[in-house]
Amino acid sequence: MTDARTTPAGEPAKRHDLLPSAVDPTVFDEAFLRQLERLMLVTRKAVRGGMKGVRRSAKRGVSVEFADYRDYSMGDDLRTLDWNIYARLEKLFIKLFIEEEDVTVHILLDASGSMGTGAPDKLLFGKRAAAALAYIGLASYDRISLGVLQGRVARRYPAVRGTNRIFQVLADLSPVEAATGRTDLSACARHYAAQLTQRGPLILISDCFDANAERAISELAGTRCEVAVLQVLSPDELDPPLEGDLRLVDVESAAGVDITADLATIDAYRARLTAWQTELETAATKRRASFVTVPTTLPLADLVFAELRRRRVVA
Repeated sequence: MTDARTTPAGEPAKRHDLLPSAVDPTVFDEAFLRQLERLMLVTRKAVRGGMKGVRRSAKRGVSVEFADYRDYSMGDDLRTLDWNIYARLEKLFIKLFIEEEDVTVHILLDASGSMGTGAPDKLLFGKRAAAALAYIGLASYDRISLGVLQGRVARRYPAVRGTNRIFQVLADLSPVEAATGRTDLSACARHYAAQLTQRGPLILISDCFDANAERAISELAGTRCEVAVLQVLSPDELDPPLEGDLRLVDVESAAGVDITADLATIDAYRARLTAWQTELETAATKRRASFVTVPTTLPLADLVFAELRRRRVVA
């Protein structure tokens, strides 16, 4: 996939950092896109909207695809009567059709200071995951609403629809940089939830390095969207390669702590990390949300076609 757009001066536009690179040469090549088009973001709840989409709803309504019959009841639209059956059975039946849904997919990217760390970079991984999920939705003709979380607010971009709008999504994501200073994830989630008018799948991509992460999940689950949290962590956060006497500095608050990184300290860290992830997953499960921990070393194709499929985020 190439972006042939040019700058106003007629010079080639700067290449998106989300397109194929030495880090992941398969990202958004043509074969990968064709595979993404076979997927759909899972929604188990019926939604309503002003425009018909391509999803099949559990509801029954007016469409072009026949679903079933039911007995006629006084007040039913006579145009839906099956007169052929009436001619054979002398009974009135109403034809039911599959109603298609108009779904809005919400993709929230945490761009806090802590997301700008790690190797591979957590924010770049998050942007690529957001773009892949957006393309899946666009290929299903869902509406895509993108939000970037920083400070205490969610910057919401205009919703887009149709696969040709993937370049708009890339253009929105590419310049996003990690914030300086503190980010309150729950305040950002609450700000986005207050702006939300259409329901559908909602995916939060974040490292969840926030004391209010559990509250943020609760805020998003309160929208009655189908929430999935992708916790993005770097290899160094999962297995710190530290030793000796060190001073660790919080990238957002600049607060520091002195430690001795010996075997006991690293083991205690791993145990606390596992317990914390379990707490977040339990909190998500209670709110009927999915929680998936994703290392930044995981190839994007494996994330989409294996991990997220297994968790029923996509199908």
